[in-house]
Amino acid sequence: MTTKVIGELMFQPLTTKEIKPKGWLLRQLQLQAKGLSGNLDKFWPDIKDSKWIGGDKEGWERVPYWLDGFIPLAYLLDDEDMKARAKKYIDAIIDGQEEDGWICPCSKEERGQYDMWALFLLLKVLVVYHDCSKDERIEEVIHRATVHFDKHIDQFTIFNWASTRWFEMLIPIYWLYERRQEDWLLQLAVKLKAQGFDYQSLYEHWPYEKPSSFGHWSQMSHVVNQAMAVKSLALFSRISKKETDQRFADKMLEQLLTFHGTATGIFTGDECLSGDSPTQGTELCAVAEFMYSLENLIQVTGDVKWSDHLEYIAYNALPAAISPDMWSHQYDQMVNQVECSRIEEGKQPFRTNNGEAHIFGLEPHFGCCTANFNQAWPKFALSTFMKTKKGIACTAFAPAEVETTVDDQRIKVHLATDYPFRNTMQFTVQVEQPCALDLDIRIPAFCSSATVNGKPAKSGEYHNISKVWEDGETIDVILHYESEFINRPENMVAVRRGPLLLSIAVEEEWNRIDYGESETLRVYPHCDYEVTPTSSWNYAYIDKGIDLQFHKVGEIPFNPVEPPLEASAKVVEIDWPQKDGVVTRTPADRKPVSGVKKIKLLPYGCTNLRMTEVPFIEL
Repeated sequence: MTTKVIGELMFQPLTTKEIKPKGWLLRQLQLQAKGLSGNLDKFWPDIKDSKWIGGDKEGWERVPYWLDGFIPLAYLLDDEDMKARAKKYIDAIIDGQEEDGWICPCSKEERGQYDMWALFLLLKVLVVYHDCSKDERIEEVIHRATVHFDKHIDQFTIFNWASTRWFEMLIPIYWLYERRQEDWLLQLAVKLKAQGFDYQSLYEHWPYEKPSSFGHWSQMSHVVNQAMAVKSLALFSRISKKETDQRFADKMLEQLLTFHGTATGIFTGDECLSGDSPTQGTELCAVAEFMYSLENLIQVTGDVKWSDHLEYIAYNALPAAISPDMWSHQYDQMVNQVECSRIEEGKQPFRTNNGEAHIFGLEPHFGCCTANFNQAWPKFALSTFMKTKKGIACTAFAPAEVETTVDDQRIKVHLATDYPFRNTMQFTVQVEQPCALDLDIRIPAFCSSATVNGKPAKSGEYHNISKVWEDGETIDVILHYESEFINRPENMVAVRRGPLLLSIAVEEEWNRIDYGESETLRVYPHCDYEVTPTSSWNYAYIDKGIDLQFHKVGEIPFNPVEPPLEASAKVVEIDWPQKDGVVTRTPADRKPVSGVKKIKLLPYGCTNLRMTEVPFIEL
């Protein structure tokens, strides 16, 4: 008889059996499958020859990171080959589980020194695999591993990455508890919090208003840890039932964005928190993990603001750090990024990363992002719709379809849209027979106004339609928003249009880096590139008029060559120095050095080189 219960989620996530991507979102996932994500197991030693499957290469986070995205990608695309390749890894991992439940690839003598972060990540992956495949082995595998872990941390307390990421283990713990209702699981959650890093105390007495000195690395200011920890106490609130725990994410983000924020809605970190300069970088792992945190906050709280923020990251910071064909990526992306070439050691702008962290390649600087960025698009696709107590909520706008059961009735909701490149949506509801259903449609807070089937809808809330639906009924949604100049530090501005950030586009040239004939890993198509500018970038806005042109969303949605949306603005050239491939944080002088020009702006996510935070000059 259980004595404790965990709090219910406001929104229940749906599975790959229930959600299917459509339109441009489907094409984006297909690109990912054809690129690095869908091919790492064929050539990258840390996946292909990992200790997780009996090899001799990395046996810690990289295989679980990769599987965390590869598995839902395979099932969202219903790709039988990818499913079989995922199963090969899952089978090997399960076969490697020892009799006492230990599942990570290390000897018994090494267990006390093994950082258990890899276990948290692996068990999360097994949850994803179960939800996709319904593999009946998974529950018992997770149970045995968790029973052993409970005993293990009584002797060996968690440390390093496991300590700063303790809350990630809550996800498989809750999943298991919902199936087995065993009280010791919730006691384990409490032990984890007690042993884990105390972010609440850190943010109560915040020591990171300014970035750490160059070269100073710390778990406490590590950008990916912060991106993950945004959801930490909200997850724990399912046990504590404290509103203050749910609201902790607000406190974290307020301080992170105040002191380290960028126009993209995420904070800098290369690898540690690096201030609010647009020429500092943000690690791609932080983008992927921040999205996952926001998705969890949506589930726990049901608050519209987390969906607004999720979309903004997904449509700007995420695609900007990955090449349009998804065969290469950056470790660090810069908001003002006019060149991506190798920088001599000691001259790079990054505080703890090397001078190759911003080139596009297979594993620039370090390979964690190579494995980890794969989760971002598939999990975003799975966050377009979620289940409520009475029906379905559309929590993020992208072309997708959900087919599920509500009160034993099969229902299907299809969303046709080119959002975020357009502002219109059409929902079609299909039912086998007249059916009572609540459909909740999020109206973003950035909208000046919105209509649902021609009637006004309030911004910043879910628009609830509760009715008995007939088969084939449609709902038309129109969101109204304009381009606006948002203020940035150092008297700079950026241009935002609803879910999209707009940047001054810099024409580019891609040059493959030649590592010599002996190189066998970084070869085409998984090779490294330097990207250099072929047009000017040293501009200031002089007029707040932004002219827009809309184009078809092409086969590659986030693409500077065929963008779905482009804009033009009036600017003048100013004196803005560049050194070692990086622009200075601010111009040397804001006086015009040219006449008025009209230049092209593109959605930030469609750019590889760009200027985003620039001055506005009153002529």
